[in-house]
Amino acid sequence: MSRSPTRVMFVCLGNICRSPTAHGVFRDKVAQAGLADRIEIASSGTGDWHIGKPPDARAARAARARRVDIDDLRAQQVTAQDLADFDYVLAMDADNLASLQTLYRATPQARAEVDLFMRFSNDYRNQSVPDPYFGGDRGFELVLDMIEDASAGLLADIRRRWAGID
Repeated sequence: MSRSPTRVMFVCLGNICRSPTAHGVFRDKVAQAGLADRIEIASSGTGDWHIGKPPDARAARAARARRVDIDDLRAQQVTAQDLADFDYVLAMDADNLASLQTLYRATPQARAEVDLFMRFSNDYRNQSVPDPYFGGDRGFELVLDMIEDASAGLLADIRRRWAGID
């Protein structure tokens, strides 16, 4: 029997720093695990002002330094349909989580698990991923540290929930 892919979406405010970084890091972890055909990954923002733009150059540079390529990603805005189509819709911080929960309550067909991405982290459990946009390079490094940790936990959670994925 064929299983539908597990669908994961990462969400931040503008979809140019944190969520595309999570998209790229998790995509690499999924590929390394040999599960690219079983897990689909996307990223979006709750805001619409960066739609169609590539990731912030600093985020892309920091990701490349860890051998993660996010240059192919383009910003998009999360939609009500995403809450019906995805299994996990994971916010980078409490403000974006609140926005997603409001959208979820207004979406009758919503079925996604909407939560903080850091719920899956060992070292940063339930913290918000800080927005590095107005900070220096160290902010992008911290974001990558947090995302790498939570990505491992998320992949383990998916494997546990859907025992057919190993």
